[in-house]
Amino acid sequence: MHWADVIAKDIAEKAEHPLIATGISPTGIIHVGSLREAITGESIRSAVEGLGKDVRLIYLIDSFDPLRKRYDFLPPEYENYVGMPISRIPCPCGKHKNYAHHFVQPFLDAVDSLGVHCEIIWTSDLYKEGKFDKAIDLTFKKRQDIIRILHEVSGKPENPDYAPYNPLCAKCGRYTKPIFETYEYPYVEYQCDCGFRGKADIRTDDGKLTWRCEWPAKWLIFGTSAEPFGKDHAAAGGSYDTGKRIVREIFGAEAPYPIPYEFVQLKGVGQMHKSTGSSVTGLDAIRMTPPEVLNYLFLRVQPSRAIDYDSGLGLLDMSDEYDRMEEAFFSGEFSESEENTVRAYEIAQHNHVPKKKPVEVSMRHLCNVVQIAPNDFEAQVKVIERTIDLSEATVEDIERIKTRCQCLEFWLKAFAPDKVKFAVQQTIPAGTQLMMNDKGFLQTLVARMNDCNWDADTIGNIISEVGKESPIGLKNAYKVIYTLLLGQTAGPRLGQFLASMDKQFVINRFNQAAYN
Repeated sequence: MHWADVIAKDIAEKAEHPLIATGISPTGIIHVGSLREAITGESIRSAVEGLGKDVRLIYLIDSFDPLRKRYDFLPPEYENYVGMPISRIPCPCGKHKNYAHHFVQPFLDAVDSLGVHCEIIWTSDLYKEGKFDKAIDLTFKKRQDIIRILHEVSGKPENPDYAPYNPLCAKCGRYTKPIFETYEYPYVEYQCDCGFRGKADIRTDDGKLTWRCEWPAKWLIFGTSAEPFGKDHAAAGGSYDTGKRIVREIFGAEAPYPIPYEFVQLKGVGQMHKSTGSSVTGLDAIRMTPPEVLNYLFLRVQPSRAIDYDSGLGLLDMSDEYDRMEEAFFSGEFSESEENTVRAYEIAQHNHVPKKKPVEVSMRHLCNVVQIAPNDFEAQVKVIERTIDLSEATVEDIERIKTRCQCLEFWLKAFAPDKVKFAVQQTIPAGTQLMMNDKGFLQTLVARMNDCNWDADTIGNIISEVGKESPIGLKNAYKVIYTLLLGQTAGPRLGQFLASMDKQFVINRFNQAAYN
């Protein structure tokens, strides 16, 4: 049974109206690894929905978190905002509501395109609306109990100065420490390092809970049934372990079903962090990877397994695997060892599996198509039709092909390795020099091609036979063809490549070179 089904079954048995929570702290550039939490949450939601339950998925944006330091990707003046809530810091580009919106909005756009059915909730709004009121009050009244729990669970010495709640200074706008003995609901006084002494009202956004208390407070507010989170929070003595005790002993509620996940690494680079920026952002990933393929990437393995995200040729490899699982799903022909990966394909559709198998055009083939007819989808369709029958393609099939083409065009510009890139030359490339034997090879090749079936296998066989019989040999025959068409000595597999091109264009080019 797929891991999402196992978790969904457990949740559905325990809650009549399950709620799945995910979230993010948008303190910096959001990388592709952050997509894992959203996709994991959606996979659980759709699996629970498939069991007939009324289930919600919420996406909590921790927009009231402080800016902890000026990261290298921020202008020098952002040093002035360290310690302030990111919802109250100006947008770096001036186009968004604030700092938090600037970094999270592109990510939300990416998540939306993945078909994640979630309700967006801003933590800064929850504080402003007084939703943390009860939890904050309890943390002041039971602060000594919280200190004891943190000590017992983490093993660290008790800290008598531990503050579960940090007021916001009304003068400098930074978080500061409360004066505990002044607390009398709903106010607590504070003395800020800037010299200002003031009073915070816990019923509004005059301050926030610290992480170890805020997380279980969210479980109390929403009655969370399950939540995916990074493995660092699941470490022994970590925030999930302390959260379980705090939510039960301080707030009188229960902890959600934990779904810890391993981090995503960028192949050849290592683990990604928002604080350092990332060479592949979440938006980059969705721009270059078809949504269903990206969903499948995260669903094909247990959350506890690390994923190496390959923005190079791995994109084509993963898409090929997705297509194989799609074929297996619709044919019903797969081994026992493939059951979970076929199920991962199904879950990746978020309960919207096509009624019949879509017309398949592989990403690997489309990589050639979009370079033969760049930035023109109508022309790309004509290229595809030279080798693939689209007569029974549905509107949805064509839309999927279009999305794949758009993804590949972005990938080729931004991340694809040079060895897959090419441009069809409209004339014989300048400086091309052919020997007499080269021209003889082309003349024989054209004679064989004139009346042949224009398909990949036939073309490939003809080139192989003529090349081997020619004095120039097969290796040089390939170089001659690539040079005439692309202006380079290597390129895509010739049979499929030439079959995708207009036959007369190819023959005219070879004729022109052979007789000049």
